[in-house]
Amino acid sequence: MLQEIINQQHEAVSALVEELKTTKKEIIFKAPTGSGKTYMMADFMNRALSKAHSNRIFIVSTLSKSGLAQQNYEKFMDYKDKGYFPALNPYLINSENTNEERLYIPTDYNVYVLPRDLYKKDSRLKQQGAMAAFLHELTPKDALKNKEIILIRDECHVATNNLDELSDNFQKIINFSATPKLSRGQHPDVEIKVEDAVNSKLIKAIEWGDDEDTVEDAIAKFEEIKEDYRNLLGVNPCLIIQISNKDKAEEELSNVIMPAINKTALKWMKITHEHKDDDTNDKVKTLPPGEQWRDYAKTNNAEIDIIIFKMVISEGWDIPRACMLYQVRDTKSKQLDEQVMGRVRRNPRLLDFETLSEDAQELAVKAWIWGIKDDKTPAFGVKLHDNPVDTIDNIRIKTTRLKSLTEKNDFNLTGYLADKELSNRPTSIFDLARKIEYVDNDVKNMVYEYATDYSKWWLVAENITEIAAKNRDYKCDYTQSMEINTDVSFPITSYYTDNGHYQRINDWVWERKDGIDRFSFDSDAESEWVAMLIDISRRNAVKPVTIRNMKKNKPADLFGDADTDEKTIFLWGKNYIPNSAIKFEYYLDGVHASYPDFVMKDRFGRVHIFEVKSLNTSNQQAIDSDQYEVKINELRKCYKQASALTGQFFYIPILSGETWKIHRYQNGIEDIITEETFKKAVQTE
Repeated sequence: MLQEIINQQHEAVSALVEELKTTKKEIIFKAPTGSGKTYMMADFMNRALSKAHSNRIFIVSTLSKSGLAQQNYEKFMDYKDKGYFPALNPYLINSENTNEERLYIPTDYNVYVLPRDLYKKDSRLKQQGAMAAFLHELTPKDALKNKEIILIRDECHVATNNLDELSDNFQKIINFSATPKLSRGQHPDVEIKVEDAVNSKLIKAIEWGDDEDTVEDAIAKFEEIKEDYRNLLGVNPCLIIQISNKDKAEEELSNVIMPAINKTALKWMKITHEHKDDDTNDKVKTLPPGEQWRDYAKTNNAEIDIIIFKMVISEGWDIPRACMLYQVRDTKSKQLDEQVMGRVRRNPRLLDFETLSEDAQELAVKAWIWGIKDDKTPAFGVKLHDNPVDTIDNIRIKTTRLKSLTEKNDFNLTGYLADKELSNRPTSIFDLARKIEYVDNDVKNMVYEYATDYSKWWLVAENITEIAAKNRDYKCDYTQSMEINTDVSFPITSYYTDNGHYQRINDWVWERKDGIDRFSFDSDAESEWVAMLIDISRRNAVKPVTIRNMKKNKPADLFGDADTDEKTIFLWGKNYIPNSAIKFEYYLDGVHASYPDFVMKDRFGRVHIFEVKSLNTSNQQAIDSDQYEVKINELRKCYKQASALTGQFFYIPILSGETWKIHRYQNGIEDIITEETFKKAVQTE
């Protein structure tokens, strides 16, 4: 797993643990579907169940009677058995399969998984008073024996009226959801934003289908990528088709869906709430329909190409191999749309993503969706202008990476551990395993390579803190650890979400797929910086040439004459993160990637790279002061060394009020310049 993903999850859980210390009764945790919500939930509980809080009890409420609860319980047990979260002691509350006359919930566990629908009117759990008796036993009159009961509501956007009547028994309520209900006051206290999860490769980016595309178009796209998916990722991909409920569904199946599928040799499966209505043309039909079909369909090697469903997949059914969604029904619900989109946004090779080839990585983090529109934040596809090869050939960016400690000439792990001895009072194996879980991926790889037997594993695990510190110190010294990585350019296609802050541009590297020249940017600061770059590039054009009238001119007219080397315009563009390889690694509690906002090649052939920031509190992208200081200082160090290695110009323009303070990095030297100094410098040789 990429270190940036590990850090993202770890930091989110750390923030949630801090929220537990506040006086708030209810805490909202928001993370997109596919971001590892169950893993982070387990991590949170494990940290909260420290020795100082051994009296804590967690009740994890899930949707439905059994499916999601069983899934969560099995994951919690797996995490515990593997030593990831040894403090967990899970128990699955079940009232359907017991033969006991009276239900009883034991009190010697610390994590109870409760299917929400088991506690409702006329249920055994409620009628017999088993839940009430359980809570009463945890909070006896003797206050010294009282337990601190914390309710975790998984998928909290769904109302839990029956459980709400028990709220006085809970000291805290932690609400987990990808789509919390803002109308019920569920505003996130801790959040992993969708765009951040996409940028870190935790979940897939979306490529939106055209409104005019039919189900045949979606199937054709699926057949186009199927072999690449299997060959590059070792995973059989899946297209899921969402149809309407009740009578309209049969019409859609008969008149739209099945005629399109029957023209192909693809395997399909229809799944419903009622197993008797399930159907398939696959060999799995020899088994009775039900959970066996579902369990088979979600595995990475399942031969089911298309899954047709109504709403069942929106209820926690994980199928990471699903990469396409075609929605026929109109849910009229943004929350339901986000839930079902999450089914195709899981990274199918999340755990070993860093081992994949560049082509495989690009495929693993892309999802295709038709039929859903986000009216609040529409996405716009962009592509390089009509001659993308000319752009790519004429603007090349040298990126940088941080080397592993194993690449340091004077470090050898075997030599470092040669004079170390095992402690006479060894630490718990679970504590050691947990320490390894949170170190840099490079350190983990060193551990796995070195630990060829049990004694070596114990020795390296006992010294993991010191090894991690050496790795951190080495990577933070960019003069040693940083090296030029690849020579890249803009991707041929990308997309952006509409964030406002508009500018009209027709003479940069991008054009929108719909042909409109109106682009939006992440902040007022970005938009103002764009306006400056537009003005510079247009004022310095030797000829009145724009990218849009490229067809009327030779490539030499746009990029410079081969004989005179005369450059006619500044070549520049936004570094849209989806599909981008323009990034520079830095270290901040782990390796992170800086994706600069803009890249420009001036008419003298020099490359300028910009990371725009703002101190204005009214700005949507305004930065917390402490976070700003830490991150910006690390970016300054990174860009300073990157400028020395690559010969490129790096900038961190910071807008404060209406004034720009521009940090410039050239040949390993930092200086601070004004807006006027910057304009003059890029316009003169």
